[in-house]
Amino acid sequence: MFSSWTLDVPVLVAVLLAGGLYLAGMRRVRRAGGEWPAIRMVAFYLGGLGVLVIATMSFLGVYQGVLFYIRSVQTILLLLVVPLFTALGRPLTLITAALPRFGRRLDAVIHSRTSRLLTFPAIPTMVIVLVPFVLYFSPWYAASMRSGTVRELTYLALLAPGFVFFWMFLRVDPVPRAYPYLVGLWVSAGEVVGDAVLGLAILADQSLIAGSYYHALARPWGPSLSSDQVIGGGALWVLGDIVGLPFLAAQFIQMIREDETEAAGVDAELDAVEAAEAAAAAGAPEVAGGPAGGGAGPEEPAGQQPWWERDPRFADRFRSAGGS
Repeated sequence: MFSSWTLDVPVLVAVLLAGGLYLAGMRRVRRAGGEWPAIRMVAFYLGGLGVLVIATMSFLGVYQGVLFYIRSVQTILLLLVVPLFTALGRPLTLITAALPRFGRRLDAVIHSRTSRLLTFPAIPTMVIVLVPFVLYFSPWYAASMRSGTVRELTYLALLAPGFVFFWMFLRVDPVPRAYPYLVGLWVSAGEVVGDAVLGLAILADQSLIAGSYYHALARPWGPSLSSDQVIGGGALWVLGDIVGLPFLAAQFIQMIREDETEAAGVDAELDAVEAAEAAAAAGAPEVAGGPAGGGAGPEEPAGQQPWWERDPRFADRFRSAGGS
């Protein structure tokens, strides 16, 4: 596990290129007087690029073509872990901040009608669930171990839908449409169920997946081919559910932060309205026959409403009887 390493040149080039561009963008933002929190850099480099290197060039890369369960662990890392932390690194926000002119073009593409259609919540959810199904239950799986080109394209086919999924529902970068976090919670639950179904399908499969390939290896060590597949199915099921936990945690944190920011803005707006109403009431003459004369007292400022009717978050839910 610790001494077995391999060199995957295409992945190494991609890692160095992505890491160099991210570092250049971060330096440009800071030179311009902006801030780029270190936590985003840690997420991108260690959680994103670091895990990508481990998944493809450590013992996982060495034995992914020999042991079924090693390939299952690699699949989860590429489909869920690497995209999750890459999205938390906010690469699109960094591009916009470092290159404003290009960022405006990117923003136009992100908010285009085509992007809105392609990122409808059901679509990225279905893709991230179906891609591993197609991989394991088609000739694609064996081909990805026999051909280096197919293997690299398989890595890309796992990384891309995973990144789109987390980019859409974490909402830390600009997105075509900001769906409520409750939608993200529902689709994350669907993704967890999809991982479980995939793992159970592999566990229940009586035939060997890519059996001719594994028989041809004739390895004299390790678990039997059937046990290897059972362990791999369990890894897909359990690890897929475990990886869903940091995603849910990130969603809750974003939800809390967004609610706090929105509440602060609403409070400031309501305070300004109340201050204006108080000033208007202080300058208005007292109505004849006030409290001393047994009348109705000072006239209530025009337009006075309970705070929940003026809060934009609840204005559509609670309306006064006179306005309904």
